[in-house]
Amino acid sequence: MKLQPFTPREVVSELDRYIVGQREAKRAVAIALRNRWRRQQVPEDLRDEIAPKNIIMIGPTGVGKTEVARRLAKLAQAPFIKVEASKFTEVGYVGRDVESIIRDLVDTAMGLVLEEEKQAVRANAEDAAEERLLDALLPPPQVPTQPEGFGVDSPSGLSPIEPAAGETREKLRAMLRGGSLDEREIEIELEDTSGASPTMSIFTPQGVEEMGMQFKDILGGFLPHRSHRRRMSVAAARDALVTEEATRLVDMERVREVAVERVEQTAIVFIDEIDKVAGGGSERSGADVSREGVQRDLLPIVEGSTVQTKHGPVSTDHILFIAAGAFHVAKPSDLIPELQGRFPIRVELSSLDRDDFIRILTEPQNSLVLQYTELLKTENVELEFKQDGIHAIANYAALVNERTDNIGARRLHTIMERLLDEVSFDAPDLGAIRITIDEKFVRNRLEDLVEDEDLSRYIL
Repeated sequence: MKLQPFTPREVVSELDRYIVGQREAKRAVAIALRNRWRRQQVPEDLRDEIAPKNIIMIGPTGVGKTEVARRLAKLAQAPFIKVEASKFTEVGYVGRDVESIIRDLVDTAMGLVLEEEKQAVRANAEDAAEERLLDALLPPPQVPTQPEGFGVDSPSGLSPIEPAAGETREKLRAMLRGGSLDEREIEIELEDTSGASPTMSIFTPQGVEEMGMQFKDILGGFLPHRSHRRRMSVAAARDALVTEEATRLVDMERVREVAVERVEQTAIVFIDEIDKVAGGGSERSGADVSREGVQRDLLPIVEGSTVQTKHGPVSTDHILFIAAGAFHVAKPSDLIPELQGRFPIRVELSSLDRDDFIRILTEPQNSLVLQYTELLKTENVELEFKQDGIHAIANYAALVNERTDNIGARRLHTIMERLLDEVSFDAPDLGAIRITIDEKFVRNRLEDLVEDEDLSRYIL
């Protein structure tokens, strides 16, 4: 797959549109993305020797660690998966095994590539779907068969009813394309995609669910495809038929090949809570030994190995791993030395303060102020956020973070929901109205909650 040659400056500029601050983390991931493009430009005999420089992000919750990784993957159009290290357990214990990360990643890549391939064949799929719609609107005439030697053919060799049927079909085609038949209800036959068999259930122990899925896939290849008839509007039927026809036209072998290659060359794995599996000091308890087991299981995947998936073997040599954790108790040096060595780049993300909250509320392309304004505009309620109102929201968010647990920018979501609770509930009954969110409005709704520490601990 050919990577987009984004420069590090372009990557940081794009991330700035959605994430406030954290410049060091943005620079680190921008360089990592550019290095992928650089690797593809070097001679082929050297290309496989260049390993990705994995990153550890250190910082409290809610400061943008996950968002940086997610936006980077979206920008690079790369398969992306986020996992929590604490969800995995050492091999031999109940829980998910680390190889399921790669299996899930391949499934994600399959979905991405499949959608791309469907878009490539969409024009042909729309033509095929149109013919099936016309068949449903005007079923082909059933001409009774006659014994050989009986009946008289027309001079053209066609049945006398065929020209009339053809004319009607073309009229219906024009009406269909014009949208005048969209509301009409028809009955169509669609392939059942709910599963290989409605009565087949496979129970597997927790932690080996992939075995059950692969067994189901194997059996699915031997069982006949089922279809069912559904009654729906022409507009809905068109969408369903286009999707079905596009799926039929796609070469699934090619999808698998491209998906596996994309995982091997461009995928990004974000491992959150990596500090939860780090040891907590020199004295090793049973829990610390178990955590070290998870690290040792992660090591081959991060270091580079081949994982068997239902879509074929996948090499993890060039997957970019970004780990993150608060590291309040443990330190990156508490990770086993082998794993530390596979994460050579370490960046620290700073905590967010009142000024950062003001920027988060207004600057990003998907800012919270814009989201709530557009949501309530659908009910003809116009929200007008004044500057002093935005400052008051940021003040209260910073104050609650100070007094209770510091959850970073996530506190803004809680504050905004509580602030606009009444407006959101009453919006359908308010009619066309403008509501001004100023300091007085914010203070009236939040001051009592913030002042009562016990109450704010539960509500805000």
